[in-house]
Amino acid sequence: MRGLLPFYRALNALCNRQVRRRAGFAGSECGFSGTVSVSKPQPCFGLLFDIDGVLVRGKIPIPAAKKAFQKLVNSQGQFVVPVVFVTNAGNCMRQIKADQLSHILGVPITMDQVMMSHSPLRMFKKYHDKCVLVSGQGPVLDIAKNLGFQNVVSIDMLRESFPLLDMVDHNRRPKLPSSPIANLPTVEAVILFGEPIRWETNLQLIIDILLTNGNLSRAHQTQKLPHLPLLACNMDLMWMAEAQSPRFGHGTFLVCLENIYKKITGKEVKYKALMGKPSELTYHFAEYLIRGQAVERNWTQPITSLYAIGDNLMTDIYGANLYSCFLEERNRRKNSKAVAKMATGTGSSAALPQDNDHVENAWESELSPPSATSCKSILVCTGVYNPHTEVPTYANKCIKETVFHGHRDFRFDPALVEPGHIVQDVADAVELIFEQEKFVPQ
Repeated sequence: MRGLLPFYRALNALCNRQVRRRAGFAGSECGFSGTVSVSKPQPCFGLLFDIDGVLVRGKIPIPAAKKAFQKLVNSQGQFVVPVVFVTNAGNCMRQIKADQLSHILGVPITMDQVMMSHSPLRMFKKYHDKCVLVSGQGPVLDIAKNLGFQNVVSIDMLRESFPLLDMVDHNRRPKLPSSPIANLPTVEAVILFGEPIRWETNLQLIIDILLTNGNLSRAHQTQKLPHLPLLACNMDLMWMAEAQSPRFGHGTFLVCLENIYKKITGKEVKYKALMGKPSELTYHFAEYLIRGQAVERNWTQPITSLYAIGDNLMTDIYGANLYSCFLEERNRRKNSKAVAKMATGTGSSAALPQDNDHVENAWESELSPPSATSCKSILVCTGVYNPHTEVPTYANKCIKETVFHGHRDFRFDPALVEPGHIVQDVADAVELIFEQEKFVPQ
């Protein structure tokens, strides 16, 4: 974290000067608009909560969390606004995480309110019938099958079938000469759920799979391109647990994998998809869950604003701001097409050129178009971000020259790591949002 310390100081300085000028926090008074009764306000906003560093640190609840959720639940135990917990964790299934959150927060949480980093894999149906290798920890086979994958192989299964491939730990090497037990199908894709326990084993076997095109009976083919489809969840370089400083996350494992592959082949690892914060895909899926809750509660007002509360500039804040840019660009294109239709007098898109940019990603066909027009970021000081530092005078230069802790495939833009607001904790965040939206739950 030493490399980021001047950056955090500089960012704090910029935020203190600029945060009140951000147009996105004007307040929409959605709690009292239209024909809705004042006694039963309907929200037109949804909340996206990070977990580690916002609600808990490791297994220890952050005191402000219960206070925050007392404001979000009515006397019947129902949420007064749609809420989704968006975590980059991927070592369990949603129901387990929902049960943990219910215990920590003292309010009923359903699995439909929980989004793990791997949740969007449900949309990648083209891989569901392929033989996929999964890496991570926890019940990875059960997680994969729950997501829709029908033919799954784990790292442990590979190691058992090919015992001579895992050689770093001398104590785990075969005691006697052995031959491969080639009873596994050829791997057709690789899915990385999260950081594994034995990094050396996973790195070795994943590289082996990529360089043999899924058939470990072959020798490496370092010039064969492209490699098998690779999908990764959770890009967090570090995350906040009980320790004083952040710990390695799956993003660190990905850095290792990418650099080993490049050192061996001279080529870059290519991902078919990156999931988890800060990817747009993750926020789009989270908004889909938010809208589902609104429909279930018969809230008729469209959800036009999202608020993302997190502790990590490079994932939570970057991701929320990136998705807000995505929404703004989408609305700009939508409005420009509407104007063009009116100008042609056809009312049809047939006369318009068809764009093929990222807005029309294949996964988007699995979800209905977003109703939100903005995603506003709020940074809390109970996790990775530490505001208790001296503010330098060279704030702008410091931010532009900082070491970027995000993933290799995401560009660094100082504007994307500038939070809309900085508050002390999650209780203050909820209070701020209600104030901005002029929302008074009854």
